[in-house]
Amino acid sequence: MDPISPLEQALHAARSLVLADLVAGEVAEADVVSLVEESVVQRRWWVEQWPEGAGYVAGLVAQDVQDALLEKYGRWPLCPVCGSGDPHALDVEPELGPDPHWVCHKVGVKVASVGSLGSATGGGPSS
Repeated sequence: MDPISPLEQALHAARSLVLADLVAGEVAEADVVSLVEESVVQRRWWVEQWPEGAGYVAGLVAQDVQDALLEKYGRWPLCPVCGSGDPHALDVEPELGPDPHWVCHKVGVKVASVGSLGSATGGGPSS
């Protein structure tokens, strides 16, 4: 069996991280998981063209899924930091770079690494 290429490792890692955040927010329904798969397919082509970008894939997949969810369902993930005011989504930073984080731009804080929302928010949506 051939070893898994760094490209495939990056794509698998990105899928796992984003799925972990979706599970943490209790939004990992089958149709949402298919959004992750669609993004991974698109990003596979992207990273084949630019292998040096493999470290950026997790942040890009997170942004792809966030954009797709916005079109179909609404904002995700909602900020767990700001308890008052209009609900708003976290953003991924850097937009194109390694070690992506979910960030609240309203108060300017890093909330969690992509893939670690569950530990930052304590689970699902707050009541």
